[in-house]
Amino acid sequence: MAKPELLNKISFSSQTDQLKHVRDEVRSMAEGLGCQQENIESMVLAVNEACMNIIQHAYGPDTNEKIILEILKDNDFLIFRLIDFAEPVDECSIKSRSLDDVRPGGLGVHLINEVMDEVAFVDAPENVGNVFEMKKRL
Repeated sequence: MAKPELLNKISFSSQTDQLKHVRDEVRSMAEGLGCQQENIESMVLAVNEACMNIIQHAYGPDTNEKIILEILKDNDFLIFRLIDFAEPVDECSIKSRSLDDVRPGGLGVHLINEVMDEVAFVDAPENVGNVFEMKKRL
């Protein structure tokens, strides 16, 4: 089984003003691979939501911690791998709230699961908090 090809690696701080650059890089990479515009915007939104979850929940607001986004290609999948250095999360505690509960916030997990074909936390290497992978079929 061939190893996924690393297309881009972006390291940024856990500040929301850093996310425009991340969105631009995801959009540029997907456009370069010939993805459909609708899929591109969905992937950009999902990556942004996952980054926001790290900033808000893994690190907490007003922190300046490191996040790494790796964008990989594995056959006909585009993989977005987010790496943080926060405390490891309890996957069972990560849930989207009910869609009937109409109010701002809390739907990022639902959105990510709807947009991406595969979503999972993968085993984190030593000195890493969490590794979250999202895969989208090209």
